[in-house]
Amino acid sequence: MAEVTLYGSDHCPYCVRAELLLRSRGCHTINKIMVDRDPQPLAEMMARTGRRTVPQIFIGPRHIGGYDDLSRIPGSELDMLLAAPPAP
Repeated sequence: MAEVTLYGSDHCPYCVRAELLLRSRGCHTINKIMVDRDPQPLAEMMARTGRRTVPQIFIGPRHIGGYDDLSRIPGSELDMLLAAPPAP
């Protein structure tokens, strides 16, 4: 299973939706990085994505974007992304 990273915040309904969607596709391990607790993860997220909104989702090294971007990926394509082996 590919490594999934979700930058989010405690009060973000789209972060919850993104996590639920990922779990519904069989992804049970999500590296959640909460950007509202410490400024360092927010700066890291902005440097990696050029965006300041959450969620920001990575599947393996691929930046997916936010919840809307994730939800637009066809199910079979998302399943293939999630099934990819983790990067060495």
